[in-house]
Amino acid sequence: MPVDPHLLTVFTVTTIVALVTPGPDMLFVLGCGMRGGARAGLLATLGVITGDALYVVAAAAGLAVLLTTFPVVFTVLRFAGAAYLVYLGVQMIRKRKNGQVDDPAAGGMSGRRAFLNGVVSAAANPQTFTFMVAFLPQFIDPAAGPVWAQFAVLGCVLIVLEFLADGTVGVLAGRIGGWLRERQAVRRRIDAATGSLFIGLGVRLAADR
Repeated sequence: MPVDPHLLTVFTVTTIVALVTPGPDMLFVLGCGMRGGARAGLLATLGVITGDALYVVAAAAGLAVLLTTFPVVFTVLRFAGAAYLVYLGVQMIRKRKNGQVDDPAAGGMSGRRAFLNGVVSAAANPQTFTFMVAFLPQFIDPAAGPVWAQFAVLGCVLIVLEFLADGTVGVLAGRIGGWLRERQAVRRRIDAATGSLFIGLGVRLAADR
């Protein structure tokens, strides 16, 4: 095994503790599940971990130098991600007022859109990359084997655990949301609450340093 077993155990426990604490990714998946159903919640999770996987690969490839050398790239990505989340939130609230839906069969958010939104939301958040660069190396021992292989193992463990945590939240939110969406008035409130949630996440991302 390219990763020290003790470090892997500590990493797994630490990651579980971090994942059960609600963060932007979990709240994003929660909103998708509430609005689009269990399938949308699950596909939103797949989208998020796909975006995170891209950052794991980038971190393993040593692209941290890019954000370190050119801080403006970090700023541009951060504001782009924030603007995208705000846009999603505004669209949800606007369509609620106009009585529009994205996909009636999916309860207001198609699985494809949930997946793509998850990818863009995660990939447009450079703080995820910063987390990978700052967090993963703490559990890497150069003497244990190739650093890229250790990054790959830890990244896979992180992605699997995130899928289990956020996927569970997305499916449960979808099942509860599916029952609530059968009531038109409640559905409009769900769309308004989900839109406000996304806008709040965007503002938070833009304000974070």
